[in-house]
Amino acid sequence: MELGITPNRADMLSMNGTAYEVAAILNERPELPAFELNESSEATADLIQAEAPADLAPKYGVRVVKDVHVQDSPLWLQRRLWNMGIRPISNVVDVTNLMLLTYGQPLHAFDLDRLPAPKLQVRTAKAGEVIKTLDGVERKAAEGDIVIDSDGQALMFAGVMGGESTEVTADTQNVVLEAAIFEPKAIRHAARDQNLHSESSQRFERGVDVEATFKALDHAAAMIAELGGGTVTNGRVIAQDFDYEAPTVDITTEKINDVLGTDITTAEIAAIFERLCFTQMEQDGRFSVTIPSHRWDISIPADLIEEVARLYGYDNLPATLPTGETTPGKLTEKQRLIRDSRHSLEGLGLNQAISYVLTTPEKATQFAMDPEATPVEVDYPMSQDRRVTRGSLLTSLLDDIAYNVARKQEDVSLYEQGRVFASNGMSTMPDEIEHLAGVVTGDVRERDWDQAAQPADFFYLKGVVEQLLADYGFVDNVRFVANTDRPEMHPGQTADIYVGDQFVGFIGQVHPRVAKFYKVGQVFGFELNLTDILRMPRVKSKYEPISKFPSIKRDLAILVDRDIQSADLVDTIKQHGGTDLHDVTVFDVYTGDNVAADKKSVAYSLTFVNREHTLQDDAINAAIERMTKALQDQFAAEIR
Repeated sequence: MELGITPNRADMLSMNGTAYEVAAILNERPELPAFELNESSEATADLIQAEAPADLAPKYGVRVVKDVHVQDSPLWLQRRLWNMGIRPISNVVDVTNLMLLTYGQPLHAFDLDRLPAPKLQVRTAKAGEVIKTLDGVERKAAEGDIVIDSDGQALMFAGVMGGESTEVTADTQNVVLEAAIFEPKAIRHAARDQNLHSESSQRFERGVDVEATFKALDHAAAMIAELGGGTVTNGRVIAQDFDYEAPTVDITTEKINDVLGTDITTAEIAAIFERLCFTQMEQDGRFSVTIPSHRWDISIPADLIEEVARLYGYDNLPATLPTGETTPGKLTEKQRLIRDSRHSLEGLGLNQAISYVLTTPEKATQFAMDPEATPVEVDYPMSQDRRVTRGSLLTSLLDDIAYNVARKQEDVSLYEQGRVFASNGMSTMPDEIEHLAGVVTGDVRERDWDQAAQPADFFYLKGVVEQLLADYGFVDNVRFVANTDRPEMHPGQTADIYVGDQFVGFIGQVHPRVAKFYKVGQVFGFELNLTDILRMPRVKSKYEPISKFPSIKRDLAILVDRDIQSADLVDTIKQHGGTDLHDVTVFDVYTGDNVAADKKSVAYSLTFVNREHTLQDDAINAAIERMTKALQDQFAAEIR
């Protein structure tokens, strides 16, 4: 039988809890381990004292076992621990581990003679207090961690890991056994802060059986005395305790059947509660169920309904169609834009990537559109590489490129749509901004028998972005403006992207220094702020019939200074080309012989179309004359 333990079922982190569950499944009664405790006449309180505040340890007690002979455990105990995945150490430590696995109750054993004083005290740690744990590592406690103290000296992180100074060794003769229930949040804080996720902390964080705490303590003392030849002193020393009040949950047969869609009888429901060892009172289909201490996950009627469904069998629940009025669903404007963006980029040859939103502080500020934005730090990071939220999608995509390149996949085209984060201070939630980014590296077209391979370059990716932005249908024009100030981008191949006068992103080659940091070759990337794009006015695409009249093409070659951008020339041509100018395309750029060193020759193909009538040469000539005059006036262009 294989059991999958869900996070809410911490009771099954013990053999007793699992026995209850398996017995309920098989309709049997669980047989829990029994023991006999023999105590000496010497009082435990004469040997050790304990003190614990109720807010840190609502249950805390100790026992003493004297004259113990610490040695290897018998073979049966070693085998049992090996089968449970725990390495045997000694009879004393092995017994505490066996109790942990049997009852789900963590215990700890101290060497009584190595305690600084015959008293144990539960307290919060002082910031920077150093404890050397059982693994030999000196750790600094954080304020709020729970520690066990003796005579002002912190001995161990309570509920997480013991300390080396009082550990049980081969020379130990007198053992103090500790059993407690510690405040779960403080245990989780210490475990995360110290990166010590132990078997004990796992159980204290999720809960333990409050009725089994001192029972496990007594059982451990009896077994240590038996295996180590010692004697158990008389009584426990209890620093904190409370009486368990079993909760009662009311439920009806009608409610259970209404939720599950079944016709289970009252007798069947009563039998299920009986199998679960739940005490119950029933009258006319109304149940009052008392929850035992080992099932602290049960607190509301819905929990009882779930238990009935589990043991009745999910396969036995009838399949029904949902009832109620149906309404047509539709995407919001934001959802539609994001989906259309994905379709456009996938149609243009990019594959979607999904990356972690957490990264390192160094990467969090790279490629940020807002250099003043502060990354959001995570209080309890899963690792040092996932400590802060990202400020750009490009860093995640570069990690993806590096992963692929390291595995000999050198031709990669990826895009990612996701959120970046910016801190608003400790008191408010961070800003979450929708972004869209893409990267290309290697060849975008493979070599074939009739064509050479085409490597990725700035203009290839610019074409992808231009098509994507054209699909959005902005009212304002899209502009690319050269930018040499982005430290992570190549100063000669980077441009900011504007829609009208609104900055929405950037495009260019990743700086070779940054590419080397990520261990990749030449990479081109872009990133857009979708949150800003969503606010911009757009027009819906509509069909325009093809003109019945022929188009006319003219070529225009001009000589201009090398530092003049083609985009500025195209804008001027379009502004003065008239309503019949349909398309402007660069088909040649020349520098070299017969052209001055500070000049370049740029040739454009101009397409004119009129939907109402056939164009005449006079109209085309007049439009070209207006263009050439504007180019001469604004850029001192020479017409070739």
